[in-house]
Amino acid sequence: MDIQHYMTEVGRAARKASRAMAKADTSAKNRALELIAAGIRRDAALLTAANRKDLDAALASGLAPAMLDRLTLSEKAIATMAEGLEQIASLPDPIGEISNMKYRPTGIQVGQMRVPLGVIGIIYEARPNVTVDAAGLCIKSGNATILRGGSEAIHCNQALAKLVKEGLSGAGLPAEAVQIIETTDRAAVGALITMPEFVDVIVPRGGKGLIERLMKESKVPMIKHLDGICHVYIDDKADLAKALPVAFNAKCHRYGTCNTMETLLVARAVAPTVLPELARLYAEKQVELRCDPEAEKILTGYAHLKAATEEDWRTEYLDAILSVKIVANVDEAIDHINTYSSQHTDAIITEDYSRAMQFLREVDSASVMVNASTRFADGFEYGLGAEIGISNDKLHARGPVGLEGLTSLKYLVLGHGEVRV
Repeated sequence: MDIQHYMTEVGRAARKASRAMAKADTSAKNRALELIAAGIRRDAALLTAANRKDLDAALASGLAPAMLDRLTLSEKAIATMAEGLEQIASLPDPIGEISNMKYRPTGIQVGQMRVPLGVIGIIYEARPNVTVDAAGLCIKSGNATILRGGSEAIHCNQALAKLVKEGLSGAGLPAEAVQIIETTDRAAVGALITMPEFVDVIVPRGGKGLIERLMKESKVPMIKHLDGICHVYIDDKADLAKALPVAFNAKCHRYGTCNTMETLLVARAVAPTVLPELARLYAEKQVELRCDPEAEKILTGYAHLKAATEEDWRTEYLDAILSVKIVANVDEAIDHINTYSSQHTDAIITEDYSRAMQFLREVDSASVMVNASTRFADGFEYGLGAEIGISNDKLHARGPVGLEGLTSLKYLVLGHGEVRV
């Protein structure tokens, strides 16, 4: 296959489809989403079988446990994909929404209209659910998309692509509005990120290595996050009945996700009470604790204990490993987070309103939480239907990127024959 020629044809078809999607009416877009959801439920057994092929190949190749977790498409995950599409269909259509209209002294009226971005290229590893989430959000927001999934999910992605095209065609929309790259050749990524004439935005969802490569090579703007170094701070005014389950869930619900806690901060006054209780919970999951000297002293005898290094505070483990540090108070916790966090998601557990508000104001992250697990930092959980990714950038979109994050604004001017003098 001539990769450059193939990708040029894909890009050209996407650009053409994007024009049709930009003017598609809401009912057609919703119909496509409903048809895709119905197809997913109908073909759940086929999707499971395709996923099994991918998992067998991944196991044989020695894929890391965190990646295997992302690759697995459970019965619940299949149902959630369909539900997510239906939730997207139920959301208001942002396209064409007019806002901020106001009269100027000259007599003209100025406002803004929400419009699609155009063609969105999405590069992701392992997660087949991204295929459906991305397709659904791009369809509803009037965009075309080019999806380049990882080679480890090729069978499942192809099965899902068939259902997406079926849904688009059934709703009278161009099947080329969602295209999945058919080759696993890495040269396809190089081509996709250097076609600004066809692609308006790149959304990478993958490991740090992939995103670092794209930051160096891409000629197309990106919506990205580099890593997820998430924190939970247990304040000395915390309700331990809340703190223990939240700190356990934030780490142990799933290890291989970007919103998993990687560092636990505990106020010095409650550390002798909190840490042994949490250690008992973490021991059930054989979580390795990498502790500062104070925490290490409290947890002497814990089976999976190591001394933390400076590098640990900067590490996204995506594994059963947790950094633990004792801090004096909320100020020290905020200082640590703003120094080491990747500005993804950070949480405080406290019953003190003033400290909670201080944490919300001063922690410079895309999602900041009070008395809740970091695992909630997710488009589906936020009511966005799904997400195309989680951005810890500060320009254009931040946090879980849903429909609004896939649009832009253009100015409207309404006049009555006015001229500038």
